[in-house]
Amino acid sequence: MLFEDSHLTDHEILLAADNELPPKRASHLSRCWACRARKEETDDAIRNFVGFHRDVFDPMLRPPAGPRALLRAQLSELAGQSPARAKSFHLPAWSRAVAVMAAVLILTALFGKWSLGLRHSAGSPVRVSMVRVSIPEPSLTPGAAVAASREQLCTAGLSKNRAVPAALRRRVFEEYGIPTAEPQAYEVDYLITPALGGSDDIHNLWPQSYSSAVWNARVKDRLEDRLHDMVCSGNLDLATAQHDLTSDWIAAYRKYFQTDRP
Repeated sequence: MLFEDSHLTDHEILLAADNELPPKRASHLSRCWACRARKEETDDAIRNFVGFHRDVFDPMLRPPAGPRALLRAQLSELAGQSPARAKSFHLPAWSRAVAVMAAVLILTALFGKWSLGLRHSAGSPVRVSMVRVSIPEPSLTPGAAVAASREQLCTAGLSKNRAVPAALRRRVFEEYGIPTAEPQAYEVDYLITPALGGSDDIHNLWPQSYSSAVWNARVKDRLEDRLHDMVCSGNLDLATAQHDLTSDWIAAYRKYFQTDRP
């Protein structure tokens, strides 16, 4: 049983930090030096973390467009793979306080290890984990095509994908917020393949993972071959093929291969 004059528990200290401590226990906090000292230590930890993040990490953060594009792309991919919807739920106030405080402490520990690692590996490039991007971000890669007829494309013997210059590849990685990604882990892919009139404009390029579990660059290559054969045989209109690639290439794969998975 918890008495009014007993010291605050760790859980109550977290509630106090979030200004959600019950009035009777708040009264004890106002009278107890020991509990106030513990709360001040918690407040100091939060302030130190916020200040450290502001001074050290905020200047290193890239504009949100790239990471947000990656997040939206990954969420779109997950939504396409699983029709089930997660049930919504709400945490009570005290659970939110515990969750926030736990996250702060965990992040503080992780950032401490990260900064220590930087000191021990001075001069080494910071490497980012490989991001799986199956669907391009429309605001960055809406697709772009040159003016060409079906006859021109099918008789010119165009390669499916042309090599993307290194400088342009770097710009694509930068736009998607992964400037230090391993180039060999991605194909800087044409949303509309050049064999179907796709241009070399950066708005037609995005970094597509080679090792994404299902919808990876090699799968899209098979779709591009199928669409090119259908266009050149007269079974598919060129404009339709281009539209299907730019609107949702995964949906196009399911449509033209009649399957939900490659």
